[in-house]
Amino acid sequence: MNLSHPDAVPPGGAVERCRRLFEPAMREAVSALHPWGARMAAFALGWSDADGRPYNGDGGKGVRPTIAMLSAEAVGGTAESALQAAVAVELVHAFSLAHDDIIDHDERRRHREALWKAYGVGPALLTGDALLALAVGRLAARPEAMTYLSAALLELVHGQSADMAFENRPWSGPHEVTIAEYTEMAAGKTGGLLGAAAAAGVALGGAPELADRMWEAGRDLGVAFQIADDMLGIWGDPHVTGKPVHNDLRREKKTLPVLAALAGDGPAARELAAVLSSGVAGEESARQAARLVEEAGGRAAARAMADRYLASALEVLDECLPNAADLRTLCTGLVNRTR
Repeated sequence: MNLSHPDAVPPGGAVERCRRLFEPAMREAVSALHPWGARMAAFALGWSDADGRPYNGDGGKGVRPTIAMLSAEAVGGTAESALQAAVAVELVHAFSLAHDDIIDHDERRRHREALWKAYGVGPALLTGDALLALAVGRLAARPEAMTYLSAALLELVHGQSADMAFENRPWSGPHEVTIAEYTEMAAGKTGGLLGAAAAAGVALGGAPELADRMWEAGRDLGVAFQIADDMLGIWGDPHVTGKPVHNDLRREKKTLPVLAALAGDGPAARELAAVLSSGVAGEESARQAARLVEEAGGRAAARAMADRYLASALEVLDECLPNAADLRTLCTGLVNRTR
């Protein structure tokens, strides 16, 4: 099943409509921080440059808050009814990016310096912690939503821990990373927060009985989203994505395209295994590895698997929220994106 529809989320559509509601609430939340922390948070959220001047660049897609608000609308609530959940999930997302860029040694984020590169590791960690504290405060009085945000935080940490541990495991042999382990990692690291957004949205919108189903749909969507992210990390255009290409290959991250390529037994898979076992050091060897992953079928297998997980999420969506056309379009666009 191919659900390809690149850039399916239209600018000025549902995402922008929801952004106009949640961004002022985000700014209000961040204003509670120490001025130094608020300045770094504003940079992390794309509102200002490193010197605190207003900045009109890429502040992120706003996907998670939009999912929360559209989910509330789909069950008869208003977007405003899920506003605090929208703010909370976006704050957690910003927290995770601040920490992830440090962990991954990524110096670029959204076409400019990552938070840690602009201000230092310590300040970036502190800013991430502050954003997380703000997120928890948003939903502390709403247990029907906080339950899912808490679960997402545990899933996120578990998934990130697994992702890091995978880097120390061999590419082949009895201790190699399996595709099943990868999907569980992705469901937690990426899917947990998507699931929390959808579950909290329907709960606050008036249909808490649907929250568990939407949580699981979000986790499936997260696997598809992570696979798409893996593909962009190997074949994406850094001028479009705002992040360096081939960094995952150099760091020996066990991404789905590589795992799927190594599962084959053809000459390209064997050559890829030899390249990876020697280490991907320079750009030339990274390009060679990327080419071999594609020749061994890793790219096609990743695309097919992303489509399967997306289809699973959409099946739940169609069953639970049959009138959620904007939400369906958003989910499809997430997995078939170029950035």
